[in-house]
Amino acid sequence: MSDKHHFRLRSAADIRQSLLANQELALLDVREEAVYATGHPLFAVNLPLSKLELDVFARIPRRSTPLVVFDNGEGLAEVAAQRLQLLGYSDVALLQDGLQGWKQAGEQLFIDVNSPSKAFGELVEYQRHTPSLAAEEVAELLACGADVKVFDVRRYDEYQTMNIPGSISLPGGELLLRIRDHLQSENTRVVINCAGRTRSIIGTQTLVNAGLKNPVAALRNGTIGWTLAGQTLEHGQSRHYGEPGEENLSRALQEAQQVAARAGVESVSLAQLYDWQRQSDRTTYLFDIRSAGEFAAGHLPGARHVPGGQLVQETDHYASVRGARIVLADDLQTRAWITASWLAQMNWQVAVLDAPATEFTEQGDWRAPVPATGLHPQVDPLTAQQWLTTGQTQILDFTTSANYRKGHIPGAYWLLRADIPALLASGTFPDAERYVVTCGSSLLARFAVDQLQQLTGKPVVVLEGGNSGWRAAGLAEEEGETRLLSTPEDRYRRPYEGTDVSPQVMQAYLEWEYGLVEQLEKDATHGFRVI
Repeated sequence: MSDKHHFRLRSAADIRQSLLANQELALLDVREEAVYATGHPLFAVNLPLSKLELDVFARIPRRSTPLVVFDNGEGLAEVAAQRLQLLGYSDVALLQDGLQGWKQAGEQLFIDVNSPSKAFGELVEYQRHTPSLAAEEVAELLACGADVKVFDVRRYDEYQTMNIPGSISLPGGELLLRIRDHLQSENTRVVINCAGRTRSIIGTQTLVNAGLKNPVAALRNGTIGWTLAGQTLEHGQSRHYGEPGEENLSRALQEAQQVAARAGVESVSLAQLYDWQRQSDRTTYLFDIRSAGEFAAGHLPGARHVPGGQLVQETDHYASVRGARIVLADDLQTRAWITASWLAQMNWQVAVLDAPATEFTEQGDWRAPVPATGLHPQVDPLTAQQWLTTGQTQILDFTTSANYRKGHIPGAYWLLRADIPALLASGTFPDAERYVVTCGSSLLARFAVDQLQQLTGKPVVVLEGGNSGWRAAGLAEEEGETRLLSTPEDRYRRPYEGTDVSPQVMQAYLEWEYGLVEQLEKDATHGFRVI
């Protein structure tokens, strides 16, 4: 759709007023993540056009939610707005003059991802003077055999990639519930680390707020600071928390409830939750913030699994409607109360579900709701391999660029779905008598079939089981960026992940985080309040 005025336009000033009034709003940046990370409004959430259908129903569950869509002049916003209308969203507008309009109105642009959570973490440290230790100080404590324990509050897979020597994996949402079971006494010094700053600040301040008597501090700048200080990291470790003791369970619950009460968090009954979910004019998210194993064993029907620490770290990714309601489920409740205390300080209306575990009747992993794609022809991997030998069939792979690099079908081209029209117009699209589309599971690839058939006039077939099915059939793969049709900008490479990031990039990232408090003050739409 080329006519921008088919959609209502909303100005930057209008958006600001909605945010200040805490009205429900989903401000959608539909560019790819790496481009989004170069600059966006504080509460803009990234929902790339290329995979919009995979995420939108979970992240924006109410179809009458006010949506404001934008790009930076790439022509993606109009297409996304039309697609959202077709998916049933009734209140879709475009940001007037896109990102340029936002900048010209004098509004702030925030780089990186999960900016609200990271800015909030910096505000917490600034206002509460969260204690921290430099990498050199922590290294010296460890070297001299001091009574010190280091706890890594990231996800377990992040911990396994790299960790501070001797540290234990204890994700942030589990921290207060389980930490005392790992401490010899109240004299044991506690050091909390993540990869950068936010999760270690939040984890440390959680223990301070709860009144832990042990001396506690964040590892300043996390594994980034450790690396910049010339220290070495461990890799592939499996040290993990165990089950909490009964005495510590009740103590942690009382502490978490007291902290949450200070933040204004209340409990909500199952009946009240169902009333909220029936409301047509409000969005209510229901998150189960326990571990993946606990969730799979039994959860409340309709709940989405998000570990508490990650929900605080990546709130915009899961609760993409600013001004919405959040309800947290946890059979032990401690994790829910402490997670809720942070979300409330981030200006969310949040409540803890008061319901017995007997109501957690649904089992299995969470599955994202996605639109129906209709019936499309499929081909099994072995037949597809035979087709490829004729030279008349071309594989198009819509998986993530990172997964494509790791391994893909020999001869497959990688592309972003949003780039299909431009690639065809430029003449760079590979010609074939027949196209087979794939991705990790072929879920995303299915959404490309109709458009490809319309634009190419050629038959388009879905690879059954996607790349996973190809792999399961024992068929050969190749690695690397062998055939890229699109620029691989679908994922922003975080400066705090992996082990091959340059010191200059890591230092620049820290400098950005240091400046977030000042930028928050200039933006002034956040409503954060630190207890």
